Amino acid sequence: MTKTEITQEMIERYYNLNRIKKEVEAEMNQLKKTFHTYFDNEVGENEKGEWTTGTYKLQRQVRKTEKFNDNETVERLEELNMNDLIQVVKKPDGDKIDAAINLGLLKAEDLEGCRVVSYSRAISVREV
Repeated sequence: MTKTEITQEMIERYYNLNRIKKEVEAEMNQLKKTFHTYFDNEVGENEKGEWTTGTYKLQRQVRKTEKFNDNETVERLEELNMNDLIQVVKKPDGDKIDAAINLGLLKAEDLEGCRVVSYSRAISVREV
């Protein structure tokens, strides 16, 4: 691995870019809100639309996603005696496994290689 140098200027640049990024994102979100309001009024809510001016074309795409409410649907299917339409998902219960290990009912070695560990990394710079 090669040695990486970090300088005061790099940290300052990162800090300033991050501040600008937040300002730009806030302004873009406000513009998007304005555009959605325009399309809601002109073509209707959840309808696609477009508007052209000069060399720019503004388009709104709308994606529709449908899914079943898990609890309500399972309850209704059980009432209708349609249990074949219900999935039974086998999944380890991490809390119960940890409790069983703590109580000595299960050894951590018994599940060697079963635990998946992941990491999430973040950089933060603040003025001091």
